[in-house]
Amino acid sequence: MNKQVITSDRAPAAIGPYSQAIKVGNTVYLSGQIPLDPASMEVVEGMEKQICQVFDNLSAVAEAAGGTLQDIVKLNIFLTDLGHFALVNDVMTRYFQQPYPARAAIGVAALPKGVPVEMDAVMVVG
Repeated sequence: MNKQVITSDRAPAAIGPYSQAIKVGNTVYLSGQIPLDPASMEVVEGMEKQICQVFDNLSAVAEAAGGTLQDIVKLNIFLTDLGHFALVNDVMTRYFQQPYPARAAIGVAALPKGVPVEMDAVMVVG
């Protein structure tokens, strides 16, 4: 198996022992992104801005792997408050067009750095 590490300086640097993404064949596994501004490595403020930042971070990594958000086939969304589910749906329609990826939205007790949202994805390119 040939694993290619994918990195983008337009997304936050990994803050642990992991890669931003790994490409195997034409499948790309994008690590979880939280709402960190890649320039400052600080969490952006406001739920809508945080959701947008997560999508922007995923998009940067997807592009570094030769794809776009439209190439995502599976998206996992982790929320500390499922009351934000409708807002995630609204913001998602600004970043994706039909056919939308398969998706899971999971309520969790906590996320890194105390953020309210994290997303990871699987993408197929080529």
